[in-house]
Amino acid sequence: MPAQLSLLNVTWSAPDGRIVLSDLSASFAQERTGVVGRNGAGKSTLLGLLAERLQPTSGRIVRGGTVALLRQFACLNPDETVADLFGATAGLALLRRAEAGAAAADELAAADWTLEERVTEALARMGVPVSPGTTLSRLSGGQRARAALAAAIFARPDFLLLDEPTNDLDRDGRRAVHAVLRGWRGGAVVVSHDRCLLDAMDAIVDLEPTGAQRYAGGFEAYRQAKAARLAAAENDLALAEKRAADSARRAQETIERQQRRDAAGSRRAARGDLPRLLAGARRDNAERTAGGSARLAERQRAFAESDLARTRNRIASVKPAVLAVPPSGLHADRQVLAIEDVTAGYRPGQPVLTGLSLAITGPERVALGGCNGSGKSTLLAIVAGRLSPWSGRVSVGVRAALLDQRLGLLDRDRTVAENFARLNPGEDANGCRAALARFQFRAAAADRTVSALSGGQQVRAALACVLGDAAPPQLLILDEPTNHLDLEAVEALEAGLAGYDGALLVVSHDEAFLGALRITRRVGLDDPAE
Repeated sequence: MPAQLSLLNVTWSAPDGRIVLSDLSASFAQERTGVVGRNGAGKSTLLGLLAERLQPTSGRIVRGGTVALLRQFACLNPDETVADLFGATAGLALLRRAEAGAAAADELAAADWTLEERVTEALARMGVPVSPGTTLSRLSGGQRARAALAAAIFARPDFLLLDEPTNDLDRDGRRAVHAVLRGWRGGAVVVSHDRCLLDAMDAIVDLEPTGAQRYAGGFEAYRQAKAARLAAAENDLALAEKRAADSARRAQETIERQQRRDAAGSRRAARGDLPRLLAGARRDNAERTAGGSARLAERQRAFAESDLARTRNRIASVKPAVLAVPPSGLHADRQVLAIEDVTAGYRPGQPVLTGLSLAITGPERVALGGCNGSGKSTLLAIVAGRLSPWSGRVSVGVRAALLDQRLGLLDRDRTVAENFARLNPGEDANGCRAALARFQFRAAAADRTVSALSGGQQVRAALACVLGDAAPPQLLILDEPTNHLDLEAVEALEAGLAGYDGALLVVSHDEAFLGALRITRRVGLDDPAE
């Protein structure tokens, strides 16, 4: 029987009682399935349930096959080694004892003499040429991620469960992950916002508020199908709005007709045209008829309004954000940035950048490339004024703002409006509200605290604070802005930057994102001529 994973009417609640997944049903066959959805939709929770790290509050999970969950590194034991990732520590220790002549006969019979060679080969295939005894703390974040993927594959499971496998990886690391999944013949459930990776999937499952929606094909097919759903939903909305208006009109006409009949009957009774007994019977019947008509009209109106609300909710779950950015007024010949022969680093005698020069003029959109550790974030810190160079000259000729992957400019304990006022002290209350409205924070939405917002909403809030001012900065510095964002958030970021007419200096390994930004020039720190 083919391996399969299924969730049947599964609900999972967080320890604080918050419902993360509600009555979810989904099945995963031995194919590569990408999982997308807004931050907070329960994507990582889904993987935890499939891997038996979490137990459902209600419902049932059917596991037909073995699974391996990609290790994440939120917490790191300083003594943990690469061998621990592979579950090979005990086996390698046995080989060391055998080599020293200290292993018992029954241990020798159980020894796997190819273990060390196979682990080393698995690491080398993922571009991590280290020994199994290397501590994880000595590896970069990208190397740890690649080693964890090598360990997951090493177990030869029926299903790989991968949570954002390309986060924190440079271009070569991403290519290695893409190559592994292209050649994987088992099942894979991949949570990711990496659109290049998602485009190689066999199917996409979107965790929407209404449940799990499955789309055949990769990301491009998913995007086209979702656009078609949006068009259908908008057509349904127009019909629902017409039905609601027609129902309200008919209800009002029914009430008005009955009122006219009742008034005519009252006038005839007042003139004495009808016997008192018959007049009373007609009055009672009219009241019953009027009440029944009113109740029927109200039921029809309520049904039409409910249908309208459901249709609007469907659109809200698929409609992308459209943001309006004020012009920066940057002239084409204005010198934005001049870096001349800069050397910089963090430890004396260990420069990260040496003799670097770079110039930006006018509204150029420049992407910095290079492997992890080549100095991209160091250069951005220098331009943003957070780090001083050891030597050389740096001149920023316009107002600049930095938007990093953690959205560090936002105070998460304050409201959106309070953050805007703090970062744009020249704007009055009316200007603040008008600016936030352009970024879809209207009325009460502007008074929500940042910590209560979704990932996409937080991106919009950051963009509003940086670009919503009447005179936005003319240089925007972006440091891996799409890391840890869901697709909704990435699309919101792209929508905001599409209308920005200032200069951009961007570090990102997300090629789809760079393509959407319409980058005009690339500068490689590994090779400045790139």
